[in-house]
Amino acid sequence: MPTEHITPSHKPTDELSQTSRISAVLPGQPIWHYMLATAMGMLNTLSFAPNPYGGWLELVVTSLLFALLGRTRSWRSAALTGGSFGFGNFVTGIWWLYVSMHDNGGMAAPLAIAALVLFSLGQAIYPALAAALWWWVARRAIPAGATVEIARQGWRSSVAFAAAWTLGNWVRGTALTGFPWLASGYPQVDGPLKHYSALLGVYGVGCVMALISACCVQAWQHRAAADKKINLLAPLALAFALLLGSAALAQVQWTTPSGAPLSVRLLQGNVPEDIKFSETGIDHAINLYQKLITEKPADLIITPETGVPVLIQQVPEKWGQAVRSFVDSTQSAVVFGAVGAVATENGYEHYTNSLYGVTPGINKLYRYDKFHLVPFGEFTPEGFHWFVAMMYMPMGDFDRGAPVQAPFFVHGQPISFDICYEDVFGEEIARTLKEQATPAGILVNATNLGWFGNTIALPQHLQMARMRALETGRPMLSVTNTGPTAAIAADGHIEAQLPVMTVGSLAVSVQGRTGFTPYVRWSNTPILLLVLGLLVLCAGRWRRKVAKAGQ
Repeated sequence: MPTEHITPSHKPTDELSQTSRISAVLPGQPIWHYMLATAMGMLNTLSFAPNPYGGWLELVVTSLLFALLGRTRSWRSAALTGGSFGFGNFVTGIWWLYVSMHDNGGMAAPLAIAALVLFSLGQAIYPALAAALWWWVARRAIPAGATVEIARQGWRSSVAFAAAWTLGNWVRGTALTGFPWLASGYPQVDGPLKHYSALLGVYGVGCVMALISACCVQAWQHRAAADKKINLLAPLALAFALLLGSAALAQVQWTTPSGAPLSVRLLQGNVPEDIKFSETGIDHAINLYQKLITEKPADLIITPETGVPVLIQQVPEKWGQAVRSFVDSTQSAVVFGAVGAVATENGYEHYTNSLYGVTPGINKLYRYDKFHLVPFGEFTPEGFHWFVAMMYMPMGDFDRGAPVQAPFFVHGQPISFDICYEDVFGEEIARTLKEQATPAGILVNATNLGWFGNTIALPQHLQMARMRALETGRPMLSVTNTGPTAAIAADGHIEAQLPVMTVGSLAVSVQGRTGFTPYVRWSNTPILLLVLGLLVLCAGRWRRKVAKAGQ
């Protein structure tokens, strides 16, 4: 009788009981499998900024993930593998949330750590669902008598992985207000696939990256099949063709220069976060930005988000007169951040996170109100006020601005603004450009990353701003309190940048652009239709294949 069918008559040892409990929690694979997936997720964090070679590393890590998923034997095991990878990626990639909650928010360290872990687990649900979806589709490729590993080495498995992984990234970036941070594709800003950005956006870039990675694994797993060299060469040929496709797209100019270049000064005040909203910090910021604004003229001068950290009605008259006099005498336009509000008999209401523009010879202020608000920062989700109460931050429930707002004109050049992490939502910027009566030729993001200290959050945010420049074919100006303040060209490269955690003024010349990239025209619609179609096609064809094998 085979030993595996012998039932021991004695009571299981504690060691066997513990193994059984672990197996019940970690289905289908030994614990090292999931630990390896978590380590891969941690390694994937190194793909993102500030690593200039992250695009190639992302391809390697995604290939390893696909190979590891190929070992799974159930949808539960696949989901746990994807979730383990995601948790490792997020807990190391967004650890700077701890800085905002503990160092600047005053939350107790154990609670801040717990919040970071829980948030990372929540974000890991999406790669877990993507991996489960892949397994659900991939299992239909298993003919009678074939092993799981062999059945998942073919074309349809590779295509399904790229499609499911992309869909998971998109859902994570849009569900529950969206959190597309660390989305696959961002490392390609400095990688070989960057030129797909204007065509398909960051999710499309991530899809191409995942397909190339899967094809490499597919080829590797068929390397010993000497009688079927097509199984080795064909996936490599597709991967190589996709790499060449990006190089070919580099020759396409989707947008063209428009108007004369503008001289721009980007101001970085480096106001410490722990005093910014105190009386001392407010006085310091107001005096500092008055000095920085008026020290030198330019066509456009911009402060960061809440550079003047008071209600617009409470901006000191002396400050306003000094800026107005400077604007009119030098013909410089100034845009500054402040808090918008509506004055009532009982005080103020309808607060907004806003930017205000002062134009030479025009008394009316331009105004941009932030549309995409930050959960727990600018509004508190229902049922979570207890969580916000544990931090000592000046938070509140802000009103939203309109989803599409008019540009600000400087010497006839239309300029479009966004605030804080609004620039991580490429589809919203694309919508704004497409629906503006006069589409902006220059993009500006004004933000305050001081909440996160001198951490990887800063270069990560700049990397996403660079992706927006690639997607739209327009220069992007990043204006921050603590850095990185930078000028990004329409091709995504950084033209100039101030050192972080310093006070300074970055003077640059910016050329506006006109015209729409395919991504601006159609946003994420083409890539979503493509991945959904591929998943349906793969599942349908595999179902027929299994049915035929059973006849």
